[in-house]
Amino acid sequence: MKRILVVDDEPAIRDLVQMVLSREGYQVMTASDGQSALVAADAVKPDLIVLDLMLPDISGHEVCRKITEQYQTPVIMLTAKNDVVDKVLGLEFGADDYITKPFDARELLARVKALLRRLDKRQGPQETIVYKDLLINLMNKTVTKSQQSLSLTPKEFQLLEVLAAHPRRIFSRDELMTLAWGYDYTGDSRAVDIHITRLRKKIEDNTSQPQYIITVYGFGYRFGGV
Repeated sequence: MKRILVVDDEPAIRDLVQMVLSREGYQVMTASDGQSALVAADAVKPDLIVLDLMLPDISGHEVCRKITEQYQTPVIMLTAKNDVVDKVLGLEFGADDYITKPFDARELLARVKALLRRLDKRQGPQETIVYKDLLINLMNKTVTKSQQSLSLTPKEFQLLEVLAAHPRRIFSRDELMTLAWGYDYTGDSRAVDIHITRLRKKIEDNTSQPQYIITVYGFGYRFGGV
């Protein structure tokens, strides 16, 4: 789950951006000033920062400079000014993109997704997925829970990998069967239910109230989230 830090001194803007990004499955933290943003960036190591230019204590340009000097975190600058100089300064201080207020939430979301996609391509294939106390190593095909190794069958791991790689997305049984086991798999799609049941017994603390693999009645399954 990608972590995004939203920095803006206007509560309405913070709430709007947090709502839009959270609906897409991102983990969103917020800060209302520059100093809080620097503390949050150091504490949570976000994957991306949405940063307002006009902050009450430290300018957005300065916050951007300090963050990009220490980390490789991509930054989207928010600005109420439609001034080329401000945009150029933002880019020179390390911002990767900018958007002018008032903005369309759909445009901001599209820019966030595009920037994260470019980051993923630079970083190469994802090696691990971490959710709560579950760690899935995609390279070694291993799973640990609370640092204890779990023994999964290949089919169980393949199901878990597909679900965990797309948190909150709902998959039908047929989709899971195809994506996890391949187009040439000829078994009954209800086999997915059997493997999900076995998988839950290994990763869930309480199979009657699962927190990792959630049944969406009438549709299929999803991984985590609310």
